[in-house]
Amino acid sequence: MAIRLNHSVIPVSVKLGAPTRVSARSSLPFSVGDWRGVSTFSGARPLVLAKVKLRAESTEEDRVPIDDDDDSTDQLVDEEIVHFEERDFAGTACVPVYVMLPLGVIDMNSEVVEPEELLDQLRTLKSVNVDGVMVDCWWGIVESHTPQVYNWSGYKKLFQMIRELGLKIQVVMSFHECGGNVGDDVHIQIPEWVREIGQSNPDIYFTDSAGRRNTECLTWGIDKQRVLRGRTALEVYFDYMRSFRVEFDEFFEEKIIPEIEVGLGPCGELRYPSYPAQFGWKYPGIGEFQCYDKYLMNSLKEAAELRGHSFWGRGPDNTETYNSTPHGTGFFRDGGDYDSYYGRFFLNWYSRVLIDHGDRVLAMANLAFEGTCIAAKLSGIHWWYKTASHAAELTAGFYNSSNRDGYGPIAAMFKKHDAALNFTCVELRTLDQHEDFPEALADPEGLVWQVLNAAWDASIPVASENALPCYDREGYNKILENAKPLTDPDGRHLSCFTYLRLNPTLMESQNFKEFERFLKRMHGEAVPDLGLAPGTQETNPE
Repeated sequence: MAIRLNHSVIPVSVKLGAPTRVSARSSLPFSVGDWRGVSTFSGARPLVLAKVKLRAESTEEDRVPIDDDDDSTDQLVDEEIVHFEERDFAGTACVPVYVMLPLGVIDMNSEVVEPEELLDQLRTLKSVNVDGVMVDCWWGIVESHTPQVYNWSGYKKLFQMIRELGLKIQVVMSFHECGGNVGDDVHIQIPEWVREIGQSNPDIYFTDSAGRRNTECLTWGIDKQRVLRGRTALEVYFDYMRSFRVEFDEFFEEKIIPEIEVGLGPCGELRYPSYPAQFGWKYPGIGEFQCYDKYLMNSLKEAAELRGHSFWGRGPDNTETYNSTPHGTGFFRDGGDYDSYYGRFFLNWYSRVLIDHGDRVLAMANLAFEGTCIAAKLSGIHWWYKTASHAAELTAGFYNSSNRDGYGPIAAMFKKHDAALNFTCVELRTLDQHEDFPEALADPEGLVWQVLNAAWDASIPVASENALPCYDREGYNKILENAKPLTDPDGRHLSCFTYLRLNPTLMESQNFKEFERFLKRMHGEAVPDLGLAPGTQETNPE
C-alpha cells in the first residue's frame, strides 16, 4: 500500500517493534511520540506503510506476523502504529546554512590542526551544498603574548583552504575563554599578557557576591578604563578587529567573508557569566548576579546617588546561590524584592550595563568592518521562563520578568548598528524540557517566539544556531519550524542558520544523510522521503 502525497503536511504510519512509550531524548535513531505533530491513533483497522528496525534490538520472539484475514491481530497492530506529520518546505525561501568548525581547528601555535582530515570534511560539506562555515578567531591565540602583536598565520592557511573549495566564511571575533562550558573540548584562555594584568588587578574580571573571579572574559566595567597597558577594553577590541580587517582584506573584497559576528561576553554571547560550571552551577539553577568587581560596583553606586538613594548602591542580599530555585529566594520568589522599588532600580541598572556594552562594541565593530554585515549572539535562557520573575534571565542581564519585555530594548540597540541578531536554542522543545526537568518550568519555544518577534519587529535580520548537538529528524524539524514559521503573515524567516558543529559524529553515514536532508529543506528543495522515518521506504501494494 503506497503513501499518497497530496498535501503539504504528510501523515505517515510506521510499525514499531512493540508498543512502548518512547522519550523524545531516547537513543533511537529517530524520535517518536510525545512531541507536537506526533500521535498514536486507534479505531479503524490501521495501515502499515513502513517497517522500522530498531537498531537490530528486536528478536524473533518480538516479530509478530500479521495476517490480513485474522481480526485477532487488529488490536496489536493498532497499538504498534505511530502517526506523525512533516511540513513540505519545497518552494519556500532559501535559508543559507553554515557549519561551525571545531573549536580547536587552530592550535595555540597558530597552526591548522589535522589539515588533511579537515580538508576531506570540508569537501564533503561542499558536496551537499553547504553555504559556508563559521570560524572562531580566538583573541587568546592571535594576540597571546604581547599587546598589539597579532599572529594570523594559521587562520590565513585555513581561510585559503576554505576559499579554494568555494565556501563562504562567517568569522567570529572571540574575545572570551574557551573551556569549561557545555560542548567545549579544548582550552583556550584569554591572552597571557591580559592574565598577567589580572594577577595584580583581578577586578578586570566579572565577580560574584562571594568575590569569586570569572576569567572567561573581561568585565564590562573596564570598557572605558585604561587598565590594559594603557588601553581601554574597547580600544583593545577595536585594534584586534581592525588588524583582522586589514590582514584579510582580499577575503572581504571577494565577498568570501560576508559577515562578522562580534563576541560580546562569555561564550561570545551578550550576557553576564551568571551560570558558570566552574563555580558549581548545574541546570536549572538560577545563577548569580555578576557585578561585584570594583568598576561595576562604582557604576552602581553612581547610579544610586543619581537616583537620590545612595543606600541602593549595593547588590541584592537575598538571591541565595547558583543552584537555588526562584521560590527559594526572597528576591526572585513571586511577590519578591525583584519587583520592589529597589529591585526595579537594580535590574534596570544591571540590564542597562549589558545593553550599553553591546552598543559600544558594535559601534567599534562597524568602524572596523565598514561595509560588512555584523552580527552578535544572544543566549537562550529558557529555564524558569514560566515563572513571574524569570530569575535565570535576570541574573544573565535580561530584564524580562512577566511584566516587562526584556528583548525589545536589545533588538533596538542592534537596529541602531544595523546588526543581525543570532539566537540559540531553536531546536529545543518545551515538552522535552517538561519531561526531563519539570521543576525548571522552562519554555524554549515561548522564548524563541518572543525573541524572534522582538527582532523582526525592530526590522533586523535574525539568524540562529542550535544550542546542543543535533542529529535527529525531530530536532531538525523544530529548527525548520522556527526558521520558516508557517503562520507568519509577513512570510518572515531566518536570514541564515549555523549548525553546531562539524565533528566525527555528524560525518557518520546516517547522521550525515539526515543533515543533508535537513539542508535541502532549509534551501527550499523537495525531499523524496517526506514524512517517512529515517531508514524506511514506502511500501508497495502487494
